[in-house]
Amino acid sequence: MKVREKVAEAAEFLKVQQPYAPRVAVVLGSGLGNFTQRLKVDKLVRADDVPHYPVPAVEGHAGELIWARVGETPALLLRGRVHMYEGYSAREVVFPILVAGALGARQLVVTNAAGAVNLEFEPGDLMVIRDHVNLTFRNPLVGPENDQFGPRFPDMTEAYSRRLIELAHQCGEEQGLRLREGVLFALLGPTYETPAEVEMVRRLGGDAVTMSTVPEVIAARQWGMEVLGISVITNKASGGTGEPLAHEDVVEVAAKIEQRFGDLMECILRRLPEP
Repeated sequence: MKVREKVAEAAEFLKVQQPYAPRVAVVLGSGLGNFTQRLKVDKLVRADDVPHYPVPAVEGHAGELIWARVGETPALLLRGRVHMYEGYSAREVVFPILVAGALGARQLVVTNAAGAVNLEFEPGDLMVIRDHVNLTFRNPLVGPENDQFGPRFPDMTEAYSRRLIELAHQCGEEQGLRLREGVLFALLGPTYETPAEVEMVRRLGGDAVTMSTVPEVIAARQWGMEVLGISVITNKASGGTGEPLAHEDVVEVAAKIEQRFGDLMECILRRLPEP
């Protein structure tokens, strides 16, 4: 079965159940899923009930699709994601984004837990993603079907919307929250980066590293979605402290800043302009 057919089947399954078409899809990364608890949920569907939908198997990723209105903004929150390091292909990783697009979403807010490469960043900081570099060396658009959801060679000049970046900073200023801004580097994982790899990223102009997000943004831009990215800095990347890294620590730090993260996300979603 072709990817478009799988996406169509999943979307038809969900259209029967969804209370409304979403304007924006929101990917909630490691440890950030509790944001949904502050919203009135109108519909929740488990990922493993949706045809062809990839199911997360990593701590901090629940695997749920949640419809909720944030102010006047109808949103589809994707609670949890799958990663290429779990054995999924790049195309499988972005399947939720393709389904969200088929359901009507024309904007994407993507979040993640990231390690700080910029020496000025600290755990607990929130970074607005200005741009990215794909060091996974995998692209979800590779293959014979890569023009089914948009142009075969999509432009990435403005992968992250400038006007949505400005909105995020406005919300941060009003809340007295200092937002960082920087370039996100994606590596495949699941190993954390070596100190030498972190130094390489720093010299190449990177501010933070992650094992996700970039394939989703590529797929969203092919769809023509307007994208905003927020990284939660959960740790200093390898070599930054001399201490070993653990995924449990990443989830723990994300949980500690959920109030600030939630306030920022709610402000952004309430004021999200029309696409």
